[in-house]
Amino acid sequence: MSDLMPELPPGYRACPTTADDLGDVHRLVTACERELHGQAHTDLGRVAADLARPGLVPELDTRQIHDRAGQLVARAWVNRRSEVDVHPEHRGRGLGGALLDWAEARARQTGGARIVQTVPDSDRHAVALLRSRGYEPMVTEWLLEFPMPEEPAVPEPPAGITVRPFGPGDEHDAHRVVEDAFDEWQQRRQSYQEWARHTVDRPAFAPAMSALALADGQLVGVALALDLPDTGEGRIEQVAIRRDHRKPGHRPSPAPHRVPRLPPAGTAGVHARDALGDRRTRLVPERGYEGPAQFHGLPEEPAGRAVINHERCRRRTRGGRRGAGGRPESGGVP
Repeated sequence: MSDLMPELPPGYRACPTTADDLGDVHRLVTACERELHGQAHTDLGRVAADLARPGLVPELDTRQIHDRAGQLVARAWVNRRSEVDVHPEHRGRGLGGALLDWAEARARQTGGARIVQTVPDSDRHAVALLRSRGYEPMVTEWLLEFPMPEEPAVPEPPAGITVRPFGPGDEHDAHRVVEDAFDEWQQRRQSYQEWARHTVDRPAFAPAMSALALADGQLVGVALALDLPDTGEGRIEQVAIRRDHRKPGHRPSPAPHRVPRLPPAGTAGVHARDALGDRRTRLVPERGYEGPAQFHGLPEEPAGRAVINHERCRRRTRGGRRGAGGRPESGGVP
């Protein structure tokens, strides 16, 4: 194992993350989310997909910290971008700073020119730590909420457009529509396998709640939804519209006014994630969406998928001036 990890406070030890640790990592991440937001937003499938990113080597690119009792209390991974989580009961002991040091050192070791993280505005200690290290804001992302005390009316599609639920055999066409749409500004196109791990192969993926728009038999738009376990909520994970079927000036994002179908009655609400913060963010209140949280993060390179409300920042990992602004992915850098 690499010796890049700084010395930890007494009673703590570090090791890489393995597939057997996914459940513990998920519990750690959701504990952090509940402490900050009052509820969890991350499902086990998202944790598994992150740790299966192309090029990520768990032995080298992940670290987790256990306490004397063997409980997982902090973790980090780095692969073009990075995530660091510290259990609320173990904050203020230098664990976050140690993991951040490790992530930056690992990024330098692999030749990375900069490192990116996404953090919520409400996590003031994390924001202060990152800014003290020279990170600068890059992108703001939004988590938008639509309460559903009763099932909403489904609008009629535009003339010439038919809408139907996602079905078997639609996976590759949906991938092509999403990646073609985001190719206009993301720097890296996701392979089908990588995209599928975050969407259609994810256990929380809800095909009956996901909608496809077709014109003359061709797929021109997708809205991919998740049914988040243990939350009573759905999430619009990705929305993409083929360029020739968009309104002027619109770029793809999970904007609610694009979504033709929502979860059934009995679902507490639905969330949509937007990373652009432009006209779409001003449109969503017209559709009944609210912004329950805004987060800030620190990304490394432009991206183009949806995520929770964050502002991203990035930091150069080698000499030179600090990085300027950029664009994020569905959560940040792809």
